[in-house]
Amino acid sequence: MKRGWITWDQKELPRPAFEARLNMVRQHLAYRELPALAVYTDVWRSNQARRSSNFMPYWNRALLVIPQEGSPTLLCSLSPRVYPWIRSVTILDDIRHSPNPVQHLLQMAAEKNWKKIGVLGLRQLPYDFYQQICGDTVNISDVSLPFAPDEYELAMYRHAAKLAREGLMEELAKGAGMLDFEFVGLLERKFRRAGAEDLMILITNGQSVPLPASGATLNRDYSISLALEYRGHWVKLARSASPREPAPVHIHVENLSTSYPFAPSERLETPAILALRFESQSDRVRRFHGDTYWSGSEGLQLL
Repeated sequence: MKRGWITWDQKELPRPAFEARLNMVRQHLAYRELPALAVYTDVWRSNQARRSSNFMPYWNRALLVIPQEGSPTLLCSLSPRVYPWIRSVTILDDIRHSPNPVQHLLQMAAEKNWKKIGVLGLRQLPYDFYQQICGDTVNISDVSLPFAPDEYELAMYRHAAKLAREGLMEELAKGAGMLDFEFVGLLERKFRRAGAEDLMILITNGQSVPLPASGATLNRDYSISLALEYRGHWVKLARSASPREPAPVHIHVENLSTSYPFAPSERLETPAILALRFESQSDRVRRFHGDTYWSGSEGLQLL
């Protein structure tokens, strides 16, 4: 469970998968002529560093430093007493206590004679990190990595979609007549027990877009929008309990393979994990339905 019981199932995600991912990063660094890449991570933005190392913080902020040659280093201000635990659930061996991760990164650059450093998503750094890292004499390059999911990532996306889809369909018919708080709580318990790390549930009786529960009694035309995370892999679904056949009048697209928070997309990008939500309207009632898709070389495929 996210920031609860954190484990590493190496049958689901074996160690060699991380080496293959790191090699792709190193190839990109070589192409950009960069000696190292710094990846920011915190409670809300953990998935980029997690993809390369399996590190996910309970709290605090850190930098994962991936050199073009050698193993990655984690710079974090967590107490050294938790480092054995971090090593047990990640590929990391080099973990350095860093009350000021940016300062430590710049010291590393000086020691290793790195004249420039790549930063993943430079403009998305917290303001204090951005000011500090851009105010130094080291040349900083904004880096974005191409989305190239491996078989393990796609398997986790598919598992997350299956978990969300089947769980929602099992409970959808029970919602009408319940308070939205009660129904959302029922779903929360179900998905958390099934392994969802994070969960966001929005709901509507058809007079608005899906919103947080507010104490309303659900009618037979209610719709629910669900965002579910499984081991760092997000999917989004929407379903209407209405017996009426949907006739979409509006389509909303989000690219879930970008960094969190996910932004709307104006087109069906490839390669990407895309969440499509469709809106139907009749008798002044808005109904929502949608799912998550893998957009690859063979076109758009339901996860």
